[in-house]
Amino acid sequence: MPSTDCPFCRKLSDLGSLAPEELVWQFPHSVALLGPWQYYQGYCILVARTHATELSQLPDAERVAYFNEMCLLARAIEKSFHPRKLNYELLGNQVPHLHWHLFPRYDHDPDALKPVWLALERGERDETEGQRLRTGFGSRSHSAELLQEQLILSDCDGIHSFGSE
Repeated sequence: MPSTDCPFCRKLSDLGSLAPEELVWQFPHSVALLGPWQYYQGYCILVARTHATELSQLPDAERVAYFNEMCLLARAIEKSFHPRKLNYELLGNQVPHLHWHLFPRYDHDPDALKPVWLALERGERDETEGQRLRTGFGSRSHSAELLQEQLILSDCDGIHSFGSE
């Protein structure tokens, strides 16, 4: 059941108000959003449509479908941006609503062997570092378009799309 206190529930209830480059794709069980830290080009957040705080709270079939949607998004990130590695994180400590962070990691990253969160914490404290991590190497709209093209090529268009509900 959606929660009015939950920022992701509020966002999911009003997807039409999102900037076009933020909404990457709408799957049946989740929504892919382009994350704010585009130094990790292609970084996305996959938000479950069902408000739950733990994977174990989803019915089995819905949980499997959510994982499958995550894999489709991961493939789109890999094909669009060719990262060295893709990091998956499901935390929920700050926002207790199921959401995966998919962080592409690249050879040029000076912190490639460290958790992303260490750099992001620096970015929260230091505006110059924060700007560098948010800006990345290309436009947000171009990154979203590349991901959408890959999802269409993966035949996800029959599942749902970036423009329909």
